[in-house]
Amino acid sequence: RAVVWAIDRQTGAHRTVARGIRNPTDLAIEPATGALWAVVNERDEIGPQAVPDYLTSVREGAFYGWPYSYWGQNIDPRPRPRKPDLVAQAIVPDYALGSHVAALGLSFVTDGGFGGAYSQGAFIGEHGSWNRPDPSGYKVSWVAFVNGRPTGHPVDFATGFLGADGKARGRPVGVTFDPARRVLFIADDLSNTVWRVAPRGTP
Repeated sequence: RAVVWAIDRQTGAHRTVARGIRNPTDLAIEPATGALWAVVNERDEIGPQAVPDYLTSVREGAFYGWPYSYWGQNIDPRPRPRKPDLVAQAIVPDYALGSHVAALGLSFVTDGGFGGAYSQGAFIGEHGSWNRPDPSGYKVSWVAFVNGRPTGHPVDFATGFLGADGKARGRPVGVTFDPARRVLFIADDLSNTVWRVAPRGTP
């Protein structure tokens, strides 16, 4: 299906907002602009360094390429028949997170977040790769935003889920920032744990 729907909660009526967006695993509203954003798990089996999972705004009427192309008009040679007319419409997502990080969680901070460098932006739960000789993901990343847009490189926020032996001790999934308590909750589906991250001294 690879679509994002808008659904009327009372009637169940729905419409397609975006297409060709392979696996938008979490959706969230960016608080400064009210725009809808998603983290997306891209396709496998093209190579360990391809294709990048991404964070993107979900644009009305946009086509993101699945299954015919990725990251804009980069052709995936596997689907038949090919659809060059659709590929020509494919847009480039907003922000690459890295190949096979398996981004599953997205939470924007509000009310100033943790302050400082963590006052505007989003936390992303990266479940981790299954098909790379050098594992990727297995952490919670921070992406700073300015004026409703991502800026700079992703920052490692919560790590240690992958041991020095290369074996996973945890795998982050959902992330939720609680502005009232100024804490971040991280759901970890390998250790069946909800981690609570807070500034030192927070009750």
